[in-house]
Amino acid sequence: MKRTALISGASSGIGRETARIFARNGIRLVLCARRADRLQALQEELSELTDVCTLDFDIRDREAMTEALQSRPAAFQEIDILINNAGNAHGLDLIHEGRIEDWEAMIDINIKGLLYLSRALLPAMVERGRGQVVNIGSIAGKEAYPRGNVYVATKFAVDGLTRAMRQDLLGTGVRVSAVHPGLVHTEFSEVRFKGDHEKAEAVYQGYRPLEAVDVADSIWYIVSRPGHVNVADLLILPADQASATLVDKKTDT
Repeated sequence: MKRTALISGASSGIGRETARIFARNGIRLVLCARRADRLQALQEELSELTDVCTLDFDIRDREAMTEALQSRPAAFQEIDILINNAGNAHGLDLIHEGRIEDWEAMIDINIKGLLYLSRALLPAMVERGRGQVVNIGSIAGKEAYPRGNVYVATKFAVDGLTRAMRQDLLGTGVRVSAVHPGLVHTEFSEVRFKGDHEKAEAVYQGYRPLEAVDVADSIWYIVSRPGHVNVADLLILPADQASATLVDKKTDT
């Protein structure tokens, strides 16, 4: 039976690469993000491989999310796999110098957005007695680091929510997993540094970071396990990274 996956934050990075791997493996796709033009381009790319539906909305807006989910075609109503991938980081300020608007954006997207989407889709999974949720966390959800403060807090929340969800859903047939990446070369740093491309790229210099496809491959591994297997928690790092702050940077270039 062909399964359907809903992926949030699908317009770039880990979400986009996950969509590509899922499409190659025959998974029907519901792709969600704010950037409609990117979603459209991805739909055109992947429609040769599988059925694709796109929904553009801001995950912070619960009413817009609900309206978008209700608009999806009948063939995409039954969601078997939920990839809670949408997330962001803003700034690297000390806690006493942080911008309230940055804090609110991270809390609204990383925590509340995940909760909104999960609450919308989990009841049907429970009713059917099957389903799978993969929450995308971060090594920042495993250990704090200087100037990470609120971002770290949101990713600790994702880790805690994943554990609690797994307990609440025990016996329902719904599996719950989390993937916690270390340093991944995506647009993530561009957002954190407010579009400063040079500063963003400097984060990835002197070592080989993960690429989005590496994380997407791990997500596919999790969802492709047989029904009696649940990969509950997966921390994936580049070989040059040993902790949130310990990275073997061999050069300054």
